[in-house]
Amino acid sequence: MGKAAAAGRIAGNSLETSAARRGFTAIAAWAALFCSILIVYWPALGGQLVWDDASHVTKPELQPLHGLWRIWSELGATQQYYPVLHSAFWFEHRLWGDAVLGYHLVNVILHAISACLVVWIVRRLALPGAWFAGFLFALHPACVEAVAWISEQKSTLSGVFCLGALLVYLAFDQSRSRRTYLLAFGLFVLALLSKSVTATLPAVLLVIFWWRRGRIEWRRDVLPMVPWFLLAAPMGLFTSWVERAYIGARGSEFSMTVIERALIAGRALWFYAAKLFLPINLMFSYPRWKIDAAAWWQYLFPLGVLAVAMVLIVVARRNRGPLAGLLIFAGTLFPVLGFFNVLPFRYSWVADHFQYLASLAIIVPMAAWLTLCARRRFSGSPARAVTVAAALVAVLGILSLRQSAIYRDEETLYRETLSRNPTSWLAHNNLATILETRPGGLEEAVAEYKTAVALAPKYAQAHFNLASAYSLMDTPESAAGAIAQYHAAIALKDDYAEAHSNLCNLLARVPDRMEEAIAECRRAVEIQPDSPQMHANLGNLLAQTPDRLPEAVREFETAVRLNPKMAELRCNLGTALSQTPGRLPDAIGQFQAALAIDPGLAQAHFLLGMVLAQVPGRTEEAIAELQATLRLRPDFEPAQQALQQILGQR
Repeated sequence: MGKAAAAGRIAGNSLETSAARRGFTAIAAWAALFCSILIVYWPALGGQLVWDDASHVTKPELQPLHGLWRIWSELGATQQYYPVLHSAFWFEHRLWGDAVLGYHLVNVILHAISACLVVWIVRRLALPGAWFAGFLFALHPACVEAVAWISEQKSTLSGVFCLGALLVYLAFDQSRSRRTYLLAFGLFVLALLSKSVTATLPAVLLVIFWWRRGRIEWRRDVLPMVPWFLLAAPMGLFTSWVERAYIGARGSEFSMTVIERALIAGRALWFYAAKLFLPINLMFSYPRWKIDAAAWWQYLFPLGVLAVAMVLIVVARRNRGPLAGLLIFAGTLFPVLGFFNVLPFRYSWVADHFQYLASLAIIVPMAAWLTLCARRRFSGSPARAVTVAAALVAVLGILSLRQSAIYRDEETLYRETLSRNPTSWLAHNNLATILETRPGGLEEAVAEYKTAVALAPKYAQAHFNLASAYSLMDTPESAAGAIAQYHAAIALKDDYAEAHSNLCNLLARVPDRMEEAIAECRRAVEIQPDSPQMHANLGNLLAQTPDRLPEAVREFETAVRLNPKMAELRCNLGTALSQTPGRLPDAIGQFQAALAIDPGLAQAHFLLGMVLAQVPGRTEEAIAELQATLRLRPDFEPAQQALQQILGQR
């Protein structure tokens, strides 16, 4: 008995030691995974906001507590209706405000969590190479855009929820626990409300079940998925409608036939697969293919996909894995293959962040296959197999490190994009917006805008931006160029209110073109009747035109009604009223209201003083207002002259 007990204790100690070693190894692996991601994305951590980041992080009007309610209840309050994503942005802003580092760190942490979930999912599926798959996903360059770009927190956040839902549902598939099912469903809802492309998850799960069991059972597999499909389909269609109605995914750029969309889809599938197997020459904006249904060679892409699918259907009799991978890859990408309009299609048919989750349909099977090959090839030397895998992961990490560095600031991003894709009018246009604000950079900005217009002659925004840059040059030639470009923008987009408004301001400075200017301002008001600034602009022009002061007063009154808390608008109205017979008291009231809003507005003090000087018995008040003007602006000559004149008459 003593020897048996001693042997038992030795065996127990051995098992405990083995378990401790496995636990230590697992902790070391998790730490290595996170640290490697942190190293790879280190160059992007200090990166600035780029392109549309400012439209995604919480806007000032949404930062108060009631903004959280608007995020959930008001369409158009945020860039896209992804309330979980924008709630996350809202909380992040509460934590660190406008500090960009925090947003980048969150993206990196979310990506690391997704990589860990990949490891657990692969283990749950009993596939070899779980850690290999996790590291491949963590460090693959195709994921850089989704992780290094703050706007794409919708990809990393929805990725965590989507992969979490998948993992938990796989557990439910074995336990059939109601609590586990509800947890999986809840995670799926969070994924949908972070980014609706995750609507493909129910179909992905059904493919996985078919791969594992060779069939799909109605009661076991399909019936529990019915609520998921009933939620996913409307959410996907709703997002497609929001893209068109609120974000602008409509117009001639999106007018494609079913055949043309199929050509895009076939080519995109090959593109994404190629970037996963050979992740070089990745870029922020890829060339936008010219889709031509009359070009025979373009049909080779979708036909090639069909041919591969047919071969894999035959192979599936012996091995269902490759066909399952293709179905999951194509299915996960389906929402962004061209069949539905999304705004980025205006610039390119493909984008790296589109395949953030879809990449796993290739990465996981490849990791499993390579692991099996390595086990056979290096059966006697596991260390060599690990070394080869580590070398492949290291190469991917180096490529990702270089790719993440281009997101450190906007100028680097756009110049690097242009070095790889000189035809990117988006990059030319966005680079120009940076250059025109830089001292001495206006001429280079104009050159970039001209290139953007040449590359995208049907894009109204490019013409508008070129016109705005011309107007900053302040020469007769540039003014004529600005007018021509505003006309070009309006010809492409007649409801372009800002173009009409800017054009009217330019025309007003050209002799004998005031009537044209007023007509442009009226059109801007028609397009945006709720814009106080548009009414104010029209009022300013009418006030300069003989016999049209009453019309100007009406426009200023409308502007004040639309925004009664804007002091400058009340000054405009007060000035017009002061020139209208019998309206001096009303003018005084408007100037006093302006000062109640902004006591430090020197112009309001000056205008009030000038009006009070015209009212018998209110000279002392006029003097006080003019003195207040000079306290705020000591070098304001009109106030100095007016005050001297009044004092000289006393």
